[in-house]
Amino acid sequence: MSGVDEDAVMATLDPSATPTEVTTALALAKAEAVVSLLDAAVAADCVVIGCDSMLYRDGQLRGKPATADDARLAWQEMAGTSGELYTGHSVIRLQDNDITWRAADATVTTVTFGHPSSADLDAYVRSGEPMAVAGGFTLDGLGGWFVDAVDGDPSSVIGIGLPLIRRLLDAKGMSVADLWSANPVT
Repeated sequence: MSGVDEDAVMATLDPSATPTEVTTALALAKAEAVVSLLDAAVAADCVVIGCDSMLYRDGQLRGKPATADDARLAWQEMAGTSGELYTGHSVIRLQDNDITWRAADATVTTVTFGHPSSADLDAYVRSGEPMAVAGGFTLDGLGGWFVDAVDGDPSSVIGIGLPLIRRLLDAKGMSVADLWSANPVT
C-alpha cells in the first residue's frame, strides 16, 4: 500500500479536472509514494506501477463510499444502470536508484449493474467490501455477483488494466516477457 491521502491529492487538482486526470494523478501519487519507500537494492533496477479507480455516474466521480448507508444508497441508485469506471495507471522505471522514465494513462470501462435483492444488498453492505472499493463494488469479490456486464477491459475493473500497462511498457521498449524472465514466479 502506498499510504497516499487520496483526498489531499484531489484537493490539489483543478476543480474542472476530468475523470482521466483525477485517476491518473492518484495513480502517479501512489507510484511515487512507493518509489520513496523502496530499498536501494530494489530501486537499482525495477518498475513501479500505481493504479487508482473511480466510478463516474450522473456527471460525478465516486470513490469509496464513506459509510454503510452511503454504500447502500449508491447501490440503490445504480441498480439496473451503467457507470464508467476510470482506472488511472502510472508506470515508473528506476535504474541505479533514479527515475529514468515515467508514463501515465487511464482506461474507461462501462459496468452494468444488476438488481440485488434487499436481503442480498444488506448482506453485501454488512460484508464491508463496498466501503473499501471505488464505486462500492468489485468484480472479483462479492460485488461481482451483482455486475451484469462489463464493456471494456475487465482487468481494469479489478484494479490494474493489463492491456494498458503492456502498452505503456511497450512504449519504453520493455516487454512483459522480459519482466517475467527477470522476475520468475516460484
